[in-house]
Amino acid sequence: MERTIAAISEAVPGNKWQSLFHFHWQAYRRWYLSEGAAARPLYLSARMALRQHMPELLPTYDRLVELAGGGDIAARFLTLYRPPAYMRGCSQAVWTGSPQILVRNYDYSPRLFEGTVLHTAWNGRWVVGTSDCLWGLVDGLNEDGLTVSLSFGGRREVGEGFGVPLLLRYILEFCTTTGEAVELLCRIPSHMSYNVTVLDRQGDYKTVFIAPDREPRVTGLAMTTNHQQGIEWDQHARASATLERERALGRYLSRYANDSFRLIRAFLRPPLYSTAYRRGFGTLYTAVYRPQSLEMEYLWPRDTWHFPLSGFVEGVRSVKFAQVPGSLEILH
Repeated sequence: MERTIAAISEAVPGNKWQSLFHFHWQAYRRWYLSEGAAARPLYLSARMALRQHMPELLPTYDRLVELAGGGDIAARFLTLYRPPAYMRGCSQAVWTGSPQILVRNYDYSPRLFEGTVLHTAWNGRWVVGTSDCLWGLVDGLNEDGLTVSLSFGGRREVGEGFGVPLLLRYILEFCTTTGEAVELLCRIPSHMSYNVTVLDRQGDYKTVFIAPDREPRVTGLAMTTNHQQGIEWDQHARASATLERERALGRYLSRYANDSFRLIRAFLRPPLYSTAYRRGFGTLYTAVYRPQSLEMEYLWPRDTWHFPLSGFVEGVRSVKFAQVPGSLEILH
């Protein structure tokens, strides 16, 4: 299967974001209504939740709703409050040498991948990262050198809260340090369990386990895969190979403590690099975030795409994902 990945720069929401919305909306609408409209919160309650927990995002939210046409379903969806359940894989780690970097593999179904790198300054601070749900982020970096990444927490529980990509967007729009990001993660409810790793330009890093049904747990872990305090969903753990990847990450962080290049290359081969695309846990990209130089890059076994925060260049790449285990062919 071939997917197109687009790199888009737009300082404030405008025609480019509107085109992105129209391109993806029907697929997102089907997903959002997959359990029926009554299963999703009404517009007023969803907007009130956004105003309560992330009020600084309201002007951007209102502008996006306007660009989306002002429809009820779109307005409810864009709050990302109590969306349908979803899960993904992912491995992520902080290399603690000098200069520190955050490396992650994003494991998900290529059919469900939005495939957008967004470069924005919606609230006066430049942000670059991987878009999800049209304005959330699954990983990203801001102009202060704060970088953040998520992985699924391996739990079935679904509750009151927001889709975690919006929390990552909020962090990068309004935070400068890891401490500030951790405070937000501990304050804002998430509708499912996630592991969020944060690294700032001063080298401070934390991994926070968030969940809808228990208090956040702030840790000093430099790595995480797809479980929290232990395996709580056996089927998902086996399908995503979370324990195998965790053990491998531990070995690599120790073995390559003085060699970030070799650590990054380890993310491009099994067991960290997954070809389980049919099960929805195939690696779609490896991302490297560099807080000191304010850069991110996508890597695949046969290709690299560089995104400096300053001097960001728009573009399009086509990536071919194998439907069965095997090597990936990158189309230039």
